[in-house]
Amino acid sequence: MADQPLPERPVYVRDDIETATVRRAPKYGVFLAAGAFLGILVALILTVAIDGSDISPYTQVVYSELQVFGFTALICVVAGIALGAIVALVFERVLGRRTRRVIVDHEQYEI
Repeated sequence: MADQPLPERPVYVRDDIETATVRRAPKYGVFLAAGAFLGILVALILTVAIDGSDISPYTQVVYSELQVFGFTALICVVAGIALGAIVALVFERVLGRRTRRVIVDHEQYEI
């Protein structure tokens, strides 16, 4: 066996002990996506509930179910995202009070 060089050991530079605050926060993207999904679901339910076979009194046009779904989805998705954001903000306020302080050992090495 050939002699292999020993790996270099990292040089210890400093060691700090600090106090940090740990808090839990909701993931906003999950809440916004859930709100958008609920908005699409509500738009789908409203599309089935709305009878689109009549002529519109304002435009004198008959809208297909896909068009009705598109119109209601535009409104319901935006409302669902807004509702999801509000729920996430409320959760952050409630969970934000539950912070705790921890001691962190911060070591720094130079290679």
